[in-house]
Amino acid sequence: MSQHMLNWSDYRKQLGAALGGLNQVHPELMKGFHALDAGAAQTATLDAKTRELIALAVAVTTRCDGCIAFHTEAAVKAGATRQEIAEALGVAIALNAGPALIYSARVMDAFAQQTGG
Repeated sequence: MSQHMLNWSDYRKQLGAALGGLNQVHPELMKGFHALDAGAAQTATLDAKTRELIALAVAVTTRCDGCIAFHTEAAVKAGATRQEIAEALGVAIALNAGPALIYSARVMDAFAQQTGG
């Protein structure tokens, strides 16, 4: 059996308990979040698997372990394959590199402005 970085099932349970505690303190916040989540799931053209692949790419770009835990499980349940997930992650990787490239141009522009050339 291979080593894993994290027990994602246990992590989902821990997050669920922690969020349950937040729900006790601020139920309207959690109600609003669940309404937003349910609303996002109501799409006319994207299927559940596509939405979950997008969610995983966003989870990587926002560095959200909880999102990874919940949306990997949901992607698998929606029928996503290892290859489909890898391709969605490729988009996330490219889009993380893209902003670094764009902001590198900004640094070069700031340098040129600072040095007059």
